[in-house]
Amino acid sequence: MASLPLDHDPSVVTVGFFDGVHAGHRAVFDRVAQRARADGLRAVAITFDRHPREVLSPGSEPRLLTTVDRKAELIAGCGIDALVVLEFDRDFSLIPAEDFVRDVLVHGVHARHAAMGTNFTFGFKAFGTMENLPEFGEPFGLTSETVGLFELDGRPVSSTSIREALAVGDLDWPTLALGRRFVLDGEVVTGHGRGKGLGYPTANLQTWPRLLLPGQGIYAGVAEHRGRRYRTALDVGTNPTFGVEPLHVEAFLLDYEGEELPGEPLSIEFWGRLRDEERYDSIEELVTAIADDVGRTEALIPSAEIS
Repeated sequence: MASLPLDHDPSVVTVGFFDGVHAGHRAVFDRVAQRARADGLRAVAITFDRHPREVLSPGSEPRLLTTVDRKAELIAGCGIDALVVLEFDRDFSLIPAEDFVRDVLVHGVHARHAAMGTNFTFGFKAFGTMENLPEFGEPFGLTSETVGLFELDGRPVSSTSIREALAVGDLDWPTLALGRRFVLDGEVVTGHGRGKGLGYPTANLQTWPRLLLPGQGIYAGVAEHRGRRYRTALDVGTNPTFGVEPLHVEAFLLDYEGEELPGEPLSIEFWGRLRDEERYDSIEELVTAIADDVGRTEALIPSAEIS
């Protein structure tokens, strides 16, 4: 990730929050990379460290699909040569639209052409739009184009629609719209140790507070730890059998035999929703249900997917 100003290599640029880096975002990146290669320029993307609504209307901002680091990794795989992450704070939100074009696009990344999504706005009170961007860019020789909304199966792809689906435990639309399975990144923290006592030691995942958790339930997935992958049965829930706790993620890594993981990074790829989380009247019933979840996870995820 780079900071402003970049060196003086001219560029084709796009700007957006790009949460999830879904198929619609990739269509924009493809256009930027295509135009940059054709003109012998650098392909640049500009994004922000937080959702703009966190500053503009605190409390209304959505939970996010990706950390900044994962977003950067995904964008780097889309043919973008340089990614700039700007701090979206109160001062930044007050920059007039014409100053944004001059200071960020022209002087900041030396843009000669800009390709933005249909709904892109910029500057104080979102005064800048794709309709007036050509006017702001003309004095600097900056041209621009709009990349239309991307649809799959007749449905517009958006971060909002992906979040809505995940929130109710639907993995089908997110997998299609993202072009990959949804991944939740976090760090393992010490839990109550109940899983170990039941014969299924779990890794308790602490995530970035801004991240979205999929809807409450039992899932099958693949956990990745330092380059190795493990089939995983996981609970996004509140442990109702032991009394209601705050919503959290517990993962049982089926094939893991190493040291305990507290303090270690862990990423979980969601493959399928197995069932609702339930409250059991006995520990024996809970253990039987977990064993069934493990068996269904093994059946769902081929051994070739782990290493």
